[in-house]
Amino acid sequence: MHHKSLVRGLSTLVTTLTLSVSLPLFADDRAMREALEAARSQQWSRIDQSAVDGHILAGYIEYHRLRHQLPHVEPNQVLDFMARHADSPLAEWMRGQAQSQYGQAGRYSDLLAVSDGPPAGGERQCYYYTALHDRDPATAVQGGRDLWLVGHSQSSACDPLFSRLRANGGITADDIWERKMLAWQSGESGLMSFLGRQLGSDWQGARDAVEVLSRDYAAITRVPTHIGPNGAGSGPLFAAAMHGFTRADTEAALEAWRKIAAHIPIESHHRQEIEHDLAFYSMVRNVTHNLAWVDDVLPRLASGSLLELRVRNALASRDWSGAIGWIEMMPEETRLDSRWQYWLARAKEIQGDSIAANQAYARAAQGRNFFGFAASDRLGQPYSLGLERASFNEEYRSEVAQWPVVQRTHALMRIGEQGLANSEWYSAIERANEEQARALADYAQRQGWYAKLVQTTITGRMWDALDWRFPEAYRESFMRWGESTGVDPYLLMGIARRESAYNTEALSPAGARGLMQLMPGTATLLARQLGISDPGPYGVLEPEMNIRLGSTYIRDMIDRYRGNRLAAAAAYNAGPGRVDRWLRDAPEEFDLFVESIPFRETRDYVQAVLAYRVIFESLANGGNTDGIAMLSAHETNVRYDASLLARN
Repeated sequence: MHHKSLVRGLSTLVTTLTLSVSLPLFADDRAMREALEAARSQQWSRIDQSAVDGHILAGYIEYHRLRHQLPHVEPNQVLDFMARHADSPLAEWMRGQAQSQYGQAGRYSDLLAVSDGPPAGGERQCYYYTALHDRDPATAVQGGRDLWLVGHSQSSACDPLFSRLRANGGITADDIWERKMLAWQSGESGLMSFLGRQLGSDWQGARDAVEVLSRDYAAITRVPTHIGPNGAGSGPLFAAAMHGFTRADTEAALEAWRKIAAHIPIESHHRQEIEHDLAFYSMVRNVTHNLAWVDDVLPRLASGSLLELRVRNALASRDWSGAIGWIEMMPEETRLDSRWQYWLARAKEIQGDSIAANQAYARAAQGRNFFGFAASDRLGQPYSLGLERASFNEEYRSEVAQWPVVQRTHALMRIGEQGLANSEWYSAIERANEEQARALADYAQRQGWYAKLVQTTITGRMWDALDWRFPEAYRESFMRWGESTGVDPYLLMGIARRESAYNTEALSPAGARGLMQLMPGTATLLARQLGISDPGPYGVLEPEMNIRLGSTYIRDMIDRYRGNRLAAAAAYNAGPGRVDRWLRDAPEEFDLFVESIPFRETRDYVQAVLAYRVIFESLANGGNTDGIAMLSAHETNVRYDASLLARN
């Protein structure tokens, strides 16, 4: 509940995962915990090496020891460590540490020796391309330019690379100007000033134009069309100025653009960027005078996201012919999505073309989502789950339990290193083949590691493994508090699955906590309402308490909206005050109400929660969707307007 607008080579893994390694399960977890704490703080004298030798986690101590010795170790030592720990995240962590330390020390040949292509992270990339400059200058120049052309400051690690590129022409005055304009767009005034000082007097007119436009965007129709030497600065300047103008006053920005567009010498990507912004903000802000221009430019922009927005606007005004036309203009992958096939069917149905409507409904109904289920309801057929199940014999399961990654994960959990345990687990999923990933998912399920299990299916892209994606986590609690509050327990499961993916310690940026993501203040009020003690910010993380309070809150929202779960789910996510306002201006039909929700997060949230509850109930029914309905007849047929409020 947010109340805001709201995851290499596989050969080593195959070997280490499919062989039972005769290592001791663990030596002394207490000694390992103390050794790891000491290693992190480089207190080597505190480590009882004999107590940790042979422990499944001994590599973590070795990692910290070798990391501390960098950069004063040879790259072959780093590579040896990585080879011995190739089935663990320790290998890539060590590579990253070596790249940083060798780069900082200027040991560029050593950096390249431990590298396997461009690293992640701007600082390491700067070191990498500096090291690569003499060996592969073309790749280094391109990588350096990509790092240069951003609207924010880069790490000082980039300074040597940028200096070399400026000296040999890899970064030109045109590039300095373009970065200055990107900094303007990002509001980075300090970087703008720094870059401006690096430009010669032949750019003074360009600097003057920025000064004028910074005070008054409308001056864009009066500044020179050719900016900088040979007009090279025109595109970046007009793109940056229109970026700000469009956000400040979309109607005036378009009026100015129509005056200058044909006369300014800018590249097509700058023109596309400007017109994409104008179209987007014109539609989002419903700038009436701009909409005819938007319709003219959309076919040329060929943007799937803009076409989606245009269809939503057509639906809001019940322009069914327009909706059909814009849907048919979408890229094929977007157009064939259940959502847009559903709306194509609805429009065709309203126009009286039942054959085309049923064909589109049938395509939509193949989807396992809100609009796919809604299409199935229109056709009067069971929902399509596409459920896949895997089974493993007990002998193989016993083997999986001895895989080193499983043993390390257990050991890290035993010593309280949940973050490291997750890293071990998910990195193994990323490297595993399909069978191995499924075996690990099966293991997580049998261990009751529900949060790990859900994330495993995401990392492993197991989209049809519904028993694992939607496990029976905390089922007894959901059933008990569902019965106590009168709330559909499968709705509670759907909310918890969407809110936290079963991470009992989930903490949102806004401060929402636990399985059902309760704000501490809301939890306090709910506890008072129930006549129980305030659980406090940590007590609310306890699953039973979290489910009890979350069930009470969604019950209150359901009561507020006369039993309507669509509106209640929206209120759980965005707050009841917003939903009250939306209902006062909402279209009457349930599907149009969902599509009209202005916050994308809440729009997606409502669809997910209602679809998830179908999946949970179907799994409880053995995977059979017969007799299961996503919405009640009342929820489907009621008018979605202010009359839905229990208190007007």
